[in-house]
Amino acid sequence: MRLIPAMLIVLAVISMPAFARGRGTAETQEPSLKSQAALVVDQESGEILLGKNAQSKLPIASLTKLMTAIVTLEAELDPDEPVTITKADVDRLRGSHSRLQVGATLTRDEMLHLALMASENRAASALASSYPGGKDSCVLAMNLKAQLLGMTGTRFEDATGLSGRNVSTAQDLAKLVRAAHAYPKIRDYTTSASYQVKIGRRAMRFGNTNRLTRSSRWDIGLSKTGYIAEAGRCLVMQVTLAGRSIIIVLLDSWGKYTRVGDATRIRQWLEFASGRSGPHRFPAGLPAGDAVASNQGSNAQPG
Repeated sequence: MRLIPAMLIVLAVISMPAFARGRGTAETQEPSLKSQAALVVDQESGEILLGKNAQSKLPIASLTKLMTAIVTLEAELDPDEPVTITKADVDRLRGSHSRLQVGATLTRDEMLHLALMASENRAASALASSYPGGKDSCVLAMNLKAQLLGMTGTRFEDATGLSGRNVSTAQDLAKLVRAAHAYPKIRDYTTSASYQVKIGRRAMRFGNTNRLTRSSRWDIGLSKTGYIAEAGRCLVMQVTLAGRSIIIVLLDSWGKYTRVGDATRIRQWLEFASGRSGPHRFPAGLPAGDAVASNQGSNAQPG
């Protein structure tokens, strides 16, 4: 009879994810995430390391812009063609602020950079307006691409994410991140800390909406944030953690436990489970050195 407990222990070890073996149960306990839905995936193997409501359909806000970028690049449009912000690109639904005034003209490539890095809604809208056939054709291309990628729980109705009717699942978004990561421009533009453009005689510098791109603690290969009231704070990233290429999806993060906090807890969990760092606690606040006060309250700008 004593063999039975021993056999159960062996089976438990075998079924445990490889990166977590050799650690005590308490030490490798999954971090408590405050995002409504989350997914952590090994990019190369497809192994799901952590999941929470991964198949729930939720609004995705500006995560939409990754698909806008993909269809823009796949259309092979002239990156140097001038694209102008028009009145049709102004957000009249939410009244979100933009530093790109009506009449501002940049190249398509510059608009793409601002849409991805700074989550500039008018830039994304202008990209869709300049797409062959206009905004409707752009959104159609986005939905067709989603089908090709097997994103069965995803639906796009606009190119910015402002409508609140663009929905997806954490599982689908991991597929989107994987696809987007194949484009060098998307990798470069979403991870640049800042970018300067010249409009007329004025030089304007924009910053990345993901503060983690400015942190030496992160090796980020792709990043995109999103926020509208219906979606909460969202974040997708491709990162290198504990020697592995990892895709992180966080949807509907609210309150003190922001998307940054959840991402930090995931990083620490993976690093410790792999044996690359000492034990971490997951208290109410963020660990020392990672504490970043949220500046996105209920009146935060979409992005």
